[in-house]
Amino acid sequence: MGFLLLAGVTLAASLAGVSSSASAHERHKRIADANALATSEAPQARRQAAATKGPYYVDFRARTAASWGHAFVWYGKTSERAVEVAGLTPVGETFTYVLGHLTLVPSETGASYGDLDPEYLTANYRVYLSEADAKRVFAYIKQLQANSPVWNAETFNCTSFIGSIASFMGLKTPVRWLRPENYVNRLKEMNGGRQMVRLSAAE
Repeated sequence: MGFLLLAGVTLAASLAGVSSSASAHERHKRIADANALATSEAPQARRQAAATKGPYYVDFRARTAASWGHAFVWYGKTSERAVEVAGLTPVGETFTYVLGHLTLVPSETGASYGDLDPEYLTANYRVYLSEADAKRVFAYIKQLQANSPVWNAETFNCTSFIGSIASFMGLKTPVRWLRPENYVNRLKEMNGGRQMVRLSAAE
């Protein structure tokens, strides 16, 4: 345990310059980004996608981060540019992240810094839904957010969070210990890159 704590302190020291200098900016940006533009697709392309693939979508995404990377989802209506973001991250700065490798720490489940910036994206897998199925999936995402109060690097992490959404949608899922980029790419591969998801009839 002493070695782990020492390693944690060392990691915290190495990441402190990245995290502390951006913390105030990150919190402001999380709020602003919640209503930011979701895609650079032209309106005609979005209308085409809605007609041929489905009017709603869930986009499983991975981005770079100061250490391991981060996995999260975008979801919304194909014909609209606004996006909703859901993911699981530790609350606060570097210390909480390091502590989360040893125990459970408080979590946040909304947009985090970089989730809406295309330059940070490393992988994505978008699947489309009918309106009826989207209502069920979006309600599940909200429920998952409301019932995910903690984060831990080994158990309740970002890949397990998006994996729960994928499983609810009937998709095959990889093990949660993959790096976020590898997780999203493997998720797409395991499901043959299928673009349309249809949920089984509600019982």
